[in-house]
Amino acid sequence: MTAPFSASDAPVTDLPIVRLRPKANARAIRHGFPWVYANELVTDRRTKALASGTLAQLQDDARNPMGIVGVNPASKIIARVLDQDPGAQIDQSWFEARLARALALRTRLFEAPFYRLVHAEADGLPGVIIDRFGDTCVVQPNAAWAEALLAPLVAALQSVTGVQTVLKNASGRTRGLEGLDDAGAVLAGTAPDAPVSVPMNGATYMADLTGGQKTGLFYDQRPNHAFAASLARGARVLDVFSHVGGFSLAALAGGAERALAVDGAQPALELAQAGAGAMGVESRFATRRGDAFEVLTALREEGAEFDVVICDPPAFAPARPALEAGLRAYERVARLAAPLVAENGILGLCSCSHAADLTAFRGASVRGIGRAGRRAALIHTGFAGPDHPQLPQLAESGYLKSVFFRL
Repeated sequence: MTAPFSASDAPVTDLPIVRLRPKANARAIRHGFPWVYANELVTDRRTKALASGTLAQLQDDARNPMGIVGVNPASKIIARVLDQDPGAQIDQSWFEARLARALALRTRLFEAPFYRLVHAEADGLPGVIIDRFGDTCVVQPNAAWAEALLAPLVAALQSVTGVQTVLKNASGRTRGLEGLDDAGAVLAGTAPDAPVSVPMNGATYMADLTGGQKTGLFYDQRPNHAFAASLARGARVLDVFSHVGGFSLAALAGGAERALAVDGAQPALELAQAGAGAMGVESRFATRRGDAFEVLTALREEGAEFDVVICDPPAFAPARPALEAGLRAYERVARLAAPLVAENGILGLCSCSHAADLTAFRGASVRGIGRAGRRAALIHTGFAGPDHPQLPQLAESGYLKSVFFRL
């Protein structure tokens, strides 16, 4: 293990210096925790005056250098650790090294260039999400330092991957917490003028890279789509909160008899319908627009029954203050969905909430199933795919979980 730098051997730096308070957990940062919270940093006038996204050298309370951080005085996460080498130069070459490492993993995992290329902290680029769609990459710079260094990031991205088009997606809650705008942009090349066809698990998805949710497609559910598809041969499938048909199209590729996709967004359902058409399964596919809770209730009143039901809602508990309300919402989903599952059928429930861990989410799901008068056996627990690696020191990087029950 490399010995930590000390004040005596600190490299000369032109960067501003920010310093931890005496009670800050310097050991956790040295062991890979990537965030410094505002109450852990000495926030004197010089620190408060730093522009959002400024690079700085982080020191412990004894003035020992700890690495290079991106600083945002307006954020509760006031500093993000970019490199533990206090002498690192955060330039295009630095980005190229990080991106090449991320690309090497994805090319081992997938034959086609459709995947999450960068998963933020776990790939050494805190707050940065990059999804790849063939010759196009969509970047979400969800931290101020990345927003400030978009130019070398994009240049490195094109150099390492060879992609021609790079889009910026500025939607999402995280950018707001960083004080960043919500304006998307074309950073390189030309934006596609039609949805992009994405092959995954034998299905074809249509991703709207400029007007869709997030980056256009949720790659994280790939292994869970595959598991659901393995249960779907000859089955009647209901996909609730379907977005562009994630579970339903995978189920049809797996041999489902028919599938119904439910979502509140008509554009998403139209993309799902286009995907079914591209697969040649439109005769076995239907959509229904509406509030998911209302549609679940209506389907029960109509006497509908399905062999496989999957519910993949948005994050009901994106942060700890919303946890209790979020768990009640997950319980309600399970309670309304369970009666629609045929005897010995499968109910799959998903959560992408950072604040609700697996135990809490599973408990809420089981309560909901029980209150619907059904008995359940847990047959599978799933997580995000390997192109969404987890940073062991950061629980938030393991946000996605899915539980599949036989009822």
